[in-house]
Amino acid sequence: MSDLKDTGARYEMVEQGLTSWADYRRAGDRLFIDHVEAPVALRGTGASGRLMAALAADARAKGLRITPICGYAAAWLRRSQAFGDLVG
Repeated sequence: MSDLKDTGARYEMVEQGLTSWADYRRAGDRLFIDHVEAPVALRGTGASGRLMAALAADARAKGLRITPICGYAAAWLRRSQAFGDLVG
């Protein structure tokens, strides 16, 4: 697994040479997560969850709240003991 990359509109994480990503929009102190996706070869490996954990840690470090638009992001944050408090 490699480090998280923030392009300004998308978070990306490369694992096994493949890129998982989360498209987002930022408005003030809020991060709207529009879509999270992992390549087919990484699905079922936890890649999207690792991406969400890194994304949420980055949001926390920047003092941001997360508004999940994507169903996967919403479900992951609901289940997260460590980052569920960022939802707003």
